[in-house]
Amino acid sequence: MALAIGTQLGSLEVTALIGRGGMGEVYRARDTKLKRDVAIKILPDEFSRDADRLSRFQREAEVLASLNHPNIAAIYDLQEANGSRYLVLELVQGETLAERIARGPTPVEEALDIAKNICEALEAAHEKGIVHRDLKPANIKLTPAGQLKVLDFGLAKIAEAQAVTDFSNSPTLVSGSAPGVILGTAAYMSPEQATGKEVDKRTDIWALGCVLYELLTGKQAFSGDTVTEILAAVLKSEPDWSALPEATPLHLRSLLRLCLQKDAKKRLRDAADIQIEIEEALTAPATVPPQAAAVAAHRLWRRALLWAAGLAALVSIAAVVGFRLLSPASSPTQSLFTQFAMEFAADQQLAGVNVPAVDFSPDGKQVAYVASRGGSSQLYLRALDSVAKPLPGTGGAYGPFFSPDGQWIGFFAGGKLKKVAVKGGAPIAVTDVPLACGASWPSNDNILFTPFQFQGVMEVPASGGTPRALTNLDIQNGEI
Repeated sequence: MALAIGTQLGSLEVTALIGRGGMGEVYRARDTKLKRDVAIKILPDEFSRDADRLSRFQREAEVLASLNHPNIAAIYDLQEANGSRYLVLELVQGETLAERIARGPTPVEEALDIAKNICEALEAAHEKGIVHRDLKPANIKLTPAGQLKVLDFGLAKIAEAQAVTDFSNSPTLVSGSAPGVILGTAAYMSPEQATGKEVDKRTDIWALGCVLYELLTGKQAFSGDTVTEILAAVLKSEPDWSALPEATPLHLRSLLRLCLQKDAKKRLRDAADIQIEIEEALTAPATVPPQAAAVAAHRLWRRALLWAAGLAALVSIAAVVGFRLLSPASSPTQSLFTQFAMEFAADQQLAGVNVPAVDFSPDGKQVAYVASRGGSSQLYLRALDSVAKPLPGTGGAYGPFFSPDGQWIGFFAGGKLKKVAVKGGAPIAVTDVPLACGASWPSNDNILFTPFQFQGVMEVPASGGTPRALTNLDIQNGEI
């Protein structure tokens, strides 16, 4: 029901129309009793005519009113006057993130700071069992003082009680087939939300990933000319990862991918975990070598770290044992081990912490390693009795490993598993791997690797092809 300016609702005097949304009109009003400006949201008439719906709305509003967090716009009251039901809300001044994004992409540090505040709001709400369900740039405001406020927290759940009949003014509510109604904004819906399935806090994690992507790129992660096309993109397509700024660290890229996993079981579960990663990213150097960023990102998946460490240990042991067995023993007094040192230029250093940065050839006569210079990493090959040489086309490499015959070196770079011939030549892409924890080449035919989104051990033909899972994890029982 539209209200005229000057309408009196109890102690509230309507002073301006702010906007219209899926839950009704929103007005600015003056509370003449408490001498403050507030926002009021007039609810659809259907609420007043359905006792069960109204009772449920009352219960949900009471829960939402219990939220008390500086990054969440408060709900003050649920009232009735002149035959209308309305929520009394905190009036938040400032621009929405949608308005901020319209001016262009947001610098990485600023985007992370915004995402951190959103995480704090989500964590506070999720602890009370409240899911937003409609997190999007238009529902997030930045006040003139620089404070972030998430609006309409949990109202989408209240909206489940109403019958949706008119969607012309509301991108927030989309009618669905039986058994229920799909609620949310198409471009920010999680796949489970878009298909009308039950949702939990992970649907807010998805929306957060969409918002962060949009902050960084200035465009939506999932778009289309119609709602149907947008929902199809949500369900089937990946965001254009190449649209992310070149300065976006791999650590942040991997965080986005984990937020936007279409399978909710593989998606990050808690806003608190994302907040920790963002805080560390804010204090990290602006330029992070790709492999170092990948290592930092591994903290999100502790089991993946254990696998990487175990794989690195096995590779090291195999290298030492192989070296001892294959080293010629021309005299009884000859040592079974060879000791050597590698010297780097003043501005160059070995790149790698938990992800292996060095591997020996099976005959023990060559070493492949990754070194960085000026924030850029590259793969090098060195015979133990010679000097190191860079391998062209291996920029951004990490995790090197030799083939069993010693003729190839596998490595990860640019979101792919690649191999390069020891004798020289351009690297060859084997398969797509956005980020990995490590790899092994047990036979000339196949390569084993563990992706960062820890899905178990994967196998791919060394000649190239589609990976297949060698292990199946029971994520519901904690196998992650």
